[in-house]
Amino acid sequence: MKISNYSAAELEKSYGMDVTTLDTGAAARLGVAATWVSIEPGARSDAHQHDETETWVIVSGSGVLTVDAEPHPVRPSTVVQFEPFETHSVENTGETDLVLLSLYWRDTGRAARAAADTGHRRFGTRPLFVFSSAPTPNGDLHLGHLSGPFFGADVFVRYQRMNGADAWHITGSDDYQNYVVAAARREGRSPAETAAHYSAEILATLGLMDIDVHQYTVTSQDDAYPEALRAFFSRLTASGVVAPRTAPALYDAVSGEYLYESGVTGRCAACGEESGGNVCETCLEPNVCTDLTDPRSTTSDAPPREGSATRYTLPLHRLAEDITAHHRLGRVPAPMKELAERLSRRAELDIPVTHAATWGVQPAETAVEGQVIWSWLDYAFSILHGIEAIGRDLGRSWKANEPEQDWKIVHFLGSDGSFFHPMFVPALYRLAHPDWTPDIDYHINEFYLLDDTKFSTSRRHVIWGKDILSPRTVDAIRFYLALTRPEGRRTTFERDAYESYVRQTLIGTWQGWLNGLGDRIEKRYGGTAPDAGVWTPEHAAFLARLETRLSAVTGSLGQDGFSLNRAAETLNGMVEDVTAFSRLQAPAADVESCANETRTAIALELAAARLLATCATPVMPRFAARLAAALGGPPPAEWPSTVDLVPAGTTVDLARQQFFADPGEHAPDPDAAPRSGLEAAAPGTTAPTGDAPPLLPWLSDLVRQSLRLPDDKPVRDTSLVQLGMESLQAIALQYQITEHVGADVPMEDLLGAKTVADLATLIADGMDPDVVAAQQEVTT
Repeated sequence: MKISNYSAAELEKSYGMDVTTLDTGAAARLGVAATWVSIEPGARSDAHQHDETETWVIVSGSGVLTVDAEPHPVRPSTVVQFEPFETHSVENTGETDLVLLSLYWRDTGRAARAAADTGHRRFGTRPLFVFSSAPTPNGDLHLGHLSGPFFGADVFVRYQRMNGADAWHITGSDDYQNYVVAAARREGRSPAETAAHYSAEILATLGLMDIDVHQYTVTSQDDAYPEALRAFFSRLTASGVVAPRTAPALYDAVSGEYLYESGVTGRCAACGEESGGNVCETCLEPNVCTDLTDPRSTTSDAPPREGSATRYTLPLHRLAEDITAHHRLGRVPAPMKELAERLSRRAELDIPVTHAATWGVQPAETAVEGQVIWSWLDYAFSILHGIEAIGRDLGRSWKANEPEQDWKIVHFLGSDGSFFHPMFVPALYRLAHPDWTPDIDYHINEFYLLDDTKFSTSRRHVIWGKDILSPRTVDAIRFYLALTRPEGRRTTFERDAYESYVRQTLIGTWQGWLNGLGDRIEKRYGGTAPDAGVWTPEHAAFLARLETRLSAVTGSLGQDGFSLNRAAETLNGMVEDVTAFSRLQAPAADVESCANETRTAIALELAAARLLATCATPVMPRFAARLAAALGGPPPAEWPSTVDLVPAGTTVDLARQQFFADPGEHAPDPDAAPRSGLEAAAPGTTAPTGDAPPLLPWLSDLVRQSLRLPDDKPVRDTSLVQLGMESLQAIALQYQITEHVGADVPMEDLLGAKTVADLATLIADGMDPDVVAAQQEVTT
């Protein structure tokens, strides 16, 4: 027998609590460890999770227990058991010590089951707000951009929705970035015009990539945004932590312009590598520009002069413990934690949050004149603003100024945002909303290179999204980017390697197998799925292999182990498995005595095709829908829990399907006028009547791109609304038309009863004939 009495004198600090551990020898004999825990009034334990199963027995006091962001009151006689990996903390809300007994033990089987449960951390019951880093509207998106946060967030949301989660992809254009001013100066227009132009281009390119965005905030065009941002800033100054401070600053020696971000370059004081203003993309540490070695102005050749400036400033070093506590709540990659630890060694880390500029939102406070709120602070608020905006559309009561504890936020970002997203932004939230504990996961990608060097617009070393994406190529691009995107290391895109992969693997292996399977089903079973017959040990082993692949891709797309690299490898592995299985079964396919076994083999290949369609849906939604249709079903909407056979008797139409297009081929425009009266319309379509309006082929292609329609989809005699266009897509199309041909088409025409042919005529009628002819020549 072992007796232990609670003794306050024996308590020691652990996880933010006062604890004393009972005799470890007895714990080893029993397989259960025990600890007394005491939390003083007003104190809160550190949020943490572990692989043990743990039981708490509340002895005295009262408080609020938070488990995966869900609060629960506790009092004497409350007993709580935590499953492995549940994030938990407790706050003493009473006036006396909260005392509890903790019993915990390791059950490896239970821990393994909890780790494999993609619904843990309450992902299926909380609203999920998934943010891809807001793009700077100083240029369009290239493959380097598209491979990262936008694509990752899109696949993540698609997968979560297939599992029943209330998930939303939110982003927008970071209009008030200093880099927009630099682009405007370079291109000879105003920052507002530049932001509007590239914001629309970015949205259109996201559409070409089949990236669904449920809320796209254009900050400079949202009338309510400036005042809401000012109110958020005032919360920060009201905390007393963000306040005006005078510190050294850099100025252009010729113009006297205040320099920050894109206005200055130099060598990073931390790592010695070339760096821009305010953050180093190599070591990821922030700078305040004056600490750059050999600083250079980007607008003149003379060395900058150092002066001083009074700016609102955040002393981030005072919030180091809050940042560490934040990193215990969600998914935070190790490099981010290492960066946080590195920065915590600095005695001071004062970050200016206003800068002397005219492009941006000025704070309501007047202590410092002629300054605007820094775009990274602006970005922190835009996240909350986006949540409120989507809530308003959904009829939900989400408020930017009243963030809710149950919100689950997920950030997808590039490595260059490793300081801002997981450190700077949560520090601002801590000051603005001290009663809110934001629960945020972070998914990071490195730089994607082009032929082993960085994408560069100035050197024309770039592949723009619009130059390579179309309804025919988007699936292949999405899959190849999933396979090669930079997760945990820099990777490279090589166009020849991409085209070779499409031809050899996606067309040669994937499509070759699916077409061949269709041929065999037509030949042997009249084009319908056979029922499984006699099962051999090889059949059972293959089914088990498919179940293993399902488990692997589920883990690769889940919130904890999310990796598009692994997901793509697993999908391709699924095809490699089934093609090997098919090859091994082929010798007996025409042996009469093996007919029942052959039926089973074909049924299993169809099951693999069905599984491929479902599991590929988040990564390649078009391919998945087309494959599902060829197997006699609707587009997959739910994530599978097991491998299912295609029902016997289902019509199968795989033999002549083109799932992937050769990268060098171009599809004809189905809406183009026939070259002669002898040219018939494609099967299942209506031939255009009369002469085609001169801009119809160009506008038809633009509409298909905007709505993600197949290249062979006729749109000539249909209105945009009938084709499924919504207001956000119409805005992007309106900008595209204006940019390409200079025509201003009213929104009521775009979303009215006019057909695409009518719109093409309307546009051409208002244009110079020479411009119309030039556009026709470009289209041809």
